[in-house]
Amino acid sequence: MILVVAVALAAVFMGAVEGGAKTARAEGGAPSPDRQLLFYNHAYGVLDRETADAIERSDYLRDFANFQVRTTTGAGGQTWTGRYLMGRETYLELFGVGDLPGQDGTFGSTGMGISAERAGDLVTVTERLRDQGIADPIEFRQTRDFGDGVPVPWFDAILTTDQYDGFGAWAMEYLPEYFADPRSNTEPADYPGDVGRERYLSDGYSDHLMRDVTSVRLAVTERDLADTVPLLRAGGFVVRPAAGGGIVAQGGGTTIRVDAVPRDQAGLRQIGLSLNRPVEYRHEERIGRSTLTVGPGTRAVWNFDATE
Repeated sequence: MILVVAVALAAVFMGAVEGGAKTARAEGGAPSPDRQLLFYNHAYGVLDRETADAIERSDYLRDFANFQVRTTTGAGGQTWTGRYLMGRETYLELFGVGDLPGQDGTFGSTGMGISAERAGDLVTVTERLRDQGIADPIEFRQTRDFGDGVPVPWFDAILTTDQYDGFGAWAMEYLPEYFADPRSNTEPADYPGDVGRERYLSDGYSDHLMRDVTSVRLAVTERDLADTVPLLRAGGFVVRPAAGGGIVAQGGGTTIRVDAVPRDQAGLRQIGLSLNRPVEYRHEERIGRSTLTVGPGTRAVWNFDATE
């Protein structure tokens, strides 16, 4: 899970878990019981090498989206290099086989972060998980090093488990220290306790066609799906059974479809995208073993092959 689990476990083993979600600020006030607390932030997938390399080289993607290839340094000096398509509030992170260590770097591995918009909401999510029977959610704090050797607190996060086959979801809440650091290049708060996605991401999306992720479809094992559902429900998503197995989770503008499959059939399947402006014609761009279909109208769909 982009080293999220590894960082959490290392912190536990070293006795170095900082206050995490327990110390999250509460400037946003107590949430109402019917307010959604978590929203789709980003998903990632480990693709075959041909597709990952084609994405990295694609001139079309650089025009279509706020596209970046970036190496990030997190807690404990852990690093990862991803291919990013950044929207207004949401984004997508793509890897090739072997880009991440261990099982996280195998074909079909995936992950998803869902995040709070108001400071303090992660505390409530943790309480809701315990109400669902998740007695000991794993809590940890991620940091980010911008290359100068001075890490800044980045976000607090929680997991329902440290055991997974190839997919994991985590809840996260960006920290005020990160927004306050000028190296983060983030935006001013729109309201007290604003730790939201739009504030975190730049406005670079507005210079391109892609606006946001509106849907994501992932194929994961039964065990990984079972560990994910409580987190989605705790965050306020409406979770329903899907035809053919799996679930559909809705809320906050992004539809999340998760299918239950054997591990060798797991992976990122489809991403739905909104556009900043309508396009008149349908355009299909073949990128490695994936196909990005743009238009007509204000929608795009990116389909990924299921086999390596």
